[in-house]
Amino acid sequence: MDNNGELIDMTEIGKKLKNARIEKGYTLDDLQQITKIQKRYLIAIEDEKFDALPGRFYVKAFIRQYAETVGLDPEELLLSISDNAESEKSETADKPVATREDARTRMEATRQSMAKTNNFNRFLSYLPTIIIVLVVVGILGSIYFVAWNKHQKTADSQQIQSSSTKVSVSSEKTGSSQKQTKKKDTEKKKTSSTSSASSTKKESKKTDKKARLSLASNSGSSFVYNLKNSPKENTVKVSVKDASAWTAVSVDGSQQWQGTLSSGEDHELKIPTGTESITINLGNSKATKLTINGRGFNFIKDNSSLTVRTLTINLK
Repeated sequence: MDNNGELIDMTEIGKKLKNARIEKGYTLDDLQQITKIQKRYLIAIEDEKFDALPGRFYVKAFIRQYAETVGLDPEELLLSISDNAESEKSETADKPVATREDARTRMEATRQSMAKTNNFNRFLSYLPTIIIVLVVVGILGSIYFVAWNKHQKTADSQQIQSSSTKVSVSSEKTGSSQKQTKKKDTEKKKTSSTSSASSTKKESKKTDKKARLSLASNSGSSFVYNLKNSPKENTVKVSVKDASAWTAVSVDGSQQWQGTLSSGEDHELKIPTGTESITINLGNSKATKLTINGRGFNFIKDNSSLTVRTLTINLK
């Protein structure tokens, strides 16, 4: 068959392949993904531009793979070009060695190009998954940051209330020891001489008439009072009614006693001579009653809404 006849046959092959592809519902992109043949070679086959292919070997190989993919018999399609196979081989044999080497070089370059294209296509297929992973990581990072920030705010809020919480925990742990201390104090009171107790009361009554307790300053739950004309020896008595209450008494910054009293219980402290200030911390001031040197101390009137408060009494 002459050259014109071969072109006609090859043209019929391109048309048959294209029609079969359309009937299968494949696009050129679909066919490229299935056969791994570059799209430009598929277009060249359908457009009968066989010179654009790397060589006659690839023409037959690509046509065979194309035909099998779209459901055509590749052997029947290749009959039109089989008659020219021998002439193609003789022409190839007559070519100089350098020409065949160039052909092999071009074929190798084509293989490498196809491999690169396939690798790029594989990367594109993974790209949506990579994007989804990055988005998920970003979302998780945002959630972690918000949770951490919320945790910090909660910790700051808890720290503000830590003092009252520590007081409650300390009261529960030391309840039994404070009861023992109260019993010892009660026994000491019973063993004290009647004469010294009566003399102390007489002296206290004389000095109480002259002593004056007044509010000097107030800041939040902290109150400062001045006790003018205070006696040399002072006593503080703490009693509780209708509830349990924690109380701590410090003298010149040094804690002398702290404990939790139940309803109906009381505790009396003798303040050392030479004391300049007495600090009383009340955990439940509404249920607590204070007596200074035998006289009631009405601290509730200064702010009746407070439960926890600190009272500092400067002895003048």
